[in-house]
Amino acid sequence: MGVGLESEGIRPSVRFVRRSIHSHITGLGLDAHGRARRVGGGLVGQEEAREAAGVIVQLIKEGKLGGRGILIVGPPGTGKTAIAIAIARELGEDTPFVALDGSEIAGSPRKTEVLLQALRRAMGVKVREERAVIEGVVTDIKYVKRQSPFHPYPVIGGARISLETKDDSASYTVGPEIAEQLLALNVRKGDVIVIDVETGAVRKLGKAKGRGERRYDIEVEKEIEIPGGQVKKRKEFVRILSLHDIDMSVAARRVAFSGLLALLETEREIGDEDRRHSNEIVKKMLDEGRAELVPGVMFIDDAHMLDLECYSFLTRAMESDFAPIIVMATNRGITKIRGTDIESPHGMPRDLLDRLLVITTRPYTAEEIREIIRIRADEEDVPLSDEALEALTKIGLERSLRYSVQLLEPARVIASRRGSPKVEEVDVSEAARLFADLKKSIETIERYKELMIY
Repeated sequence: MGVGLESEGIRPSVRFVRRSIHSHITGLGLDAHGRARRVGGGLVGQEEAREAAGVIVQLIKEGKLGGRGILIVGPPGTGKTAIAIAIARELGEDTPFVALDGSEIAGSPRKTEVLLQALRRAMGVKVREERAVIEGVVTDIKYVKRQSPFHPYPVIGGARISLETKDDSASYTVGPEIAEQLLALNVRKGDVIVIDVETGAVRKLGKAKGRGERRYDIEVEKEIEIPGGQVKKRKEFVRILSLHDIDMSVAARRVAFSGLLALLETEREIGDEDRRHSNEIVKKMLDEGRAELVPGVMFIDDAHMLDLECYSFLTRAMESDFAPIIVMATNRGITKIRGTDIESPHGMPRDLLDRLLVITTRPYTAEEIREIIRIRADEEDVPLSDEALEALTKIGLERSLRYSVQLLEPARVIASRRGSPKVEEVDVSEAARLFADLKKSIETIERYKELMIY
């Protein structure tokens, strides 16, 4: 099949996952007919907006959203970001999702480069590779040590390893590079491993069920089934790369071949030629049937912060063959386009607005706010009494939902200091006293405006 991706130096980006304010969202919460359930997928209310987003998902899956984007419009704290994330979840767990804020783009001296890199990160390529591998359960492993004139202690000179599957068994002598990987991974009898014949890369998959050393009540390694077939075989691997991953690989090879002068550059960046080369690689893999495109979602919050240059760039980007789904959100009505005196809906040029499908959100009701707070409390492991939940609901209705949700963790800390396992109304009141919302902050500034520095 030619040179593999790992030997090409192309590796997928590492994604770090943490619990965020939208970590509970699993989808749009629609039924089989595309109707929104009152509570579903971690979302509450906004039925019309969610149903519209469901239509968008269907269009994306059918490949009929080319040249258009989505704009989500609504007051602050009405779930615009949540709906964008839910769209990505509906498209599948492998769908790339890249979130930007309009302010970080507007504040960059290289705005279009920031946008271009984000667009490329949000465009996935599902690559299928058939590799020659050795796979099986380790039945025996012995390391060969040898003396080195450059080291006072014996070093690993190789290893002899025996593997077996449900249908086959074989033994192999491997060199020091592979032996060092086996040692670093602490490979023992009963482990299921895969060795890439072409690159020598070793992966430890887990423990074979019913094999190996003594099992413990608590184990880090998972148990997996014993592989079938031959020990040495060709196996298909599927991975998701972004276009930016491939761009970085191409740029790194260019620098490696250009020598010392390139390494002395003050800043190395991906050039247009690198991206053209990446596109050629991807198109070749698509033509050969070894890859397929996975359009991701690029979400730009506070999109009204962008200027005409950015809007013009996005308008062109929507028509590209390698363009992700562009979702923007704003809470602005009629306002000036940034950097101009031109007033326009949402602060965007009308020619761009003509290319967008607009989804609107509305303020939440008291019942919806109560349900959202309950969901967030469960997600953040904050036990609430009924009285505390009602107090937070009232705060969310009178002040803002975001402020109410932000009080959950401070209220939990205050409750724990009292020795209470559950957050009570008194803890919510104390958290609200200690931490001001936007309205209270403005009132404080007005009260002490003569003392404030301007």
